[in-house]
Amino acid sequence: MAKPKYKRVLLKLSGEAFKGPTAYGIDAPTVALIAHSIKQARALGVEMAIVVGGGNIWRGAQAEKDGFDRVTADYAGMLATAINTLALQDTLEKIGVDTRAQSAITIQQVAEPFIRRRAIRHMEKGRVVIIASGTGNPYMTTDTAAALRAIELGCDVLLMAKNQVDGVYNADPRKDHNARRFDHLTYMQALNLRLMVMDATALSLCLDNHLPILVFGLQAERSLERAICGEPIGTLIDNTSRE
Repeated sequence: MAKPKYKRVLLKLSGEAFKGPTAYGIDAPTVALIAHSIKQARALGVEMAIVVGGGNIWRGAQAEKDGFDRVTADYAGMLATAINTLALQDTLEKIGVDTRAQSAITIQQVAEPFIRRRAIRHMEKGRVVIIASGTGNPYMTTDTAAALRAIELGCDVLLMAKNQVDGVYNADPRKDHNARRFDHLTYMQALNLRLMVMDATALSLCLDNHLPILVFGLQAERSLERAICGEPIGTLIDNTSRE
């Protein structure tokens, strides 16, 4: 069995990862594949927390453009992340992965409140902690929540699992066949080039706290395991210049 490079990781799953090939909502076979990837990665002995997005169901920024109040729209987005959390939790539990769901807003019937020390204890006991509702604050993306929780929980790396993209490119590879993938970037390069890796707040949090970010595609076979074992996959963003 391969040896993991990281002891504790935070995996960010976008809402798009849940919809798979469908246009909207949750695709059960896709969630099952994600769950099996997580189970395989957990078998390496790594401690894992997961922050989920909700863009497959609701996008606060887009809802604002459609006329909704932004704060209300963002709270609706937090509820969308809770729906994805429950779908992932149920799927993981059915294949024997012990989990705990936590939420930044109070939904006590379905999730514990996010409590840092409790989340760490769950991970130490081998449970996968799935965190819903972002930071619990409007105007904050789930990317920012992922960076914040990774830092709070003492994670060694932030794993950004992308849907239909296998790293960071200088253009959208789905639209530009000449787009070039980066194997490595510094935080400042990612910020200055405006590569849309994540929002600037999240990237700045990682920069200030020296948290490495690994952006990779979720579709490739055993990609999550390979990322955790430090194999050359996707795009690594850290403070090391390799020019």
